[in-house]
Amino acid sequence: MPIQFFPNKPHFDFMGKRWWGFTFSIVLTLLSLGILCTKGLNLGIDFTGGILMEIHTGQPADLSAMRDSLNHQGFGEVSLQNIGGPNDVMIRIQVSKDDDQAKVTAKVKDVLAGIAGANIDYRKIDYVGPTVGEELVQNGILAVLCSFGAIMLYVWFRFEWQYGVGAILALIHDSIMVIGFFAVTRFEFGLTAIAAILTIVGYSINDSVVIYDRIRENMRRFKKMPVFELLNISINDTLSRTVLTSTTTLLASLALAIFGGEVIRGFSCAMVFGVIIGTYSSIYISAPALIYLNIRPQTAQPQVPAKA
Repeated sequence: MPIQFFPNKPHFDFMGKRWWGFTFSIVLTLLSLGILCTKGLNLGIDFTGGILMEIHTGQPADLSAMRDSLNHQGFGEVSLQNIGGPNDVMIRIQVSKDDDQAKVTAKVKDVLAGIAGANIDYRKIDYVGPTVGEELVQNGILAVLCSFGAIMLYVWFRFEWQYGVGAILALIHDSIMVIGFFAVTRFEFGLTAIAAILTIVGYSINDSVVIYDRIRENMRRFKKMPVFELLNISINDTLSRTVLTSTTTLLASLALAIFGGEVIRGFSCAMVFGVIIGTYSSIYISAPALIYLNIRPQTAQPQVPAKA
C-alpha cells in the first residue's frame, strides 16, 4: 500500500494563519540581517584567500600551543580547530598578496614540527590567492542572481508573472534565512555555502511549482470559488506530497550531517535547515503572495452564457 501521511483529505486553514506566517518571516529576516551586519560571516579561504591545512598528529593536539607559536611568527590571521577528533586539526592562515604561500607553508610546517614532532600527517593543503578570492565572491553572487532571474522567467512563462514574483519573494526569503543560519552557527562560508543556497533554492522552487500547478488547475475548475478558499484547497491537495518529499530529503540531509564528516558539516546542516525553511516558504510565502498580486480575479467570476 502507498504511504499516506493523512488518512483523509486535510482541511488546514493555511490562509487564515497567513499573518502569523508573515510575522514569523519578518522577525526571522530582521534577525538574520541584524546578525549578518553585526557579526558578519565566517568567510572561508575561498573568499578571503589564504592557506588551509588539515593535519593528523600522533597524539592529541595542543591547539593553544600551536596557535601561540604560529601567531609569534608574524603570520596573518590564524584559525585552528579540531575536526572529527583531538588528533585532527584544521589550520587556516590568511596571507597578503605579497606573501609567498610556498614559503609560508614551509615555515608553518617547521613550527608545527617543533611542537608536535615529526609525526604529522599533512592530509590536505589548499592555496587560494586574495585576487582569486575576490573573483570567487563576485562569481558566487552572480551565480545566485542568475539563478533567481532564470527561475523567475521560467515560472512567468509557465504560469503568469504574478507567480514568478511570488516565487522570487520566497527564494529571497529562503536565501536570507540560510545566510543568517551561517552567520549564527559560524560555519565556514565558502563555495560549499553557495552550493547549499543554490540547492535549497532549487528544492524550494520545486515545491512552489507543484503548489502553483494545482492552484492554476483549481482556478479553472472552481470559477466561482473565493481566492482564499481556492489557495487553501490547493495547498491541502498537495500537502501529502509536500510532507513526503520534505521528509525523505530531510532524512538524507540528516544522514550527511551526522555521518558526512567535518568537511561537509556546514553544507549538510544548512541543507537540513533549508529543507524546513523551503517547505515553509512555499506554503506561507509564495502561495499567499498571490492574494496581493491580483491573480486574474476575472477567472474566478461565473461564466454567463451568451443569449440567443
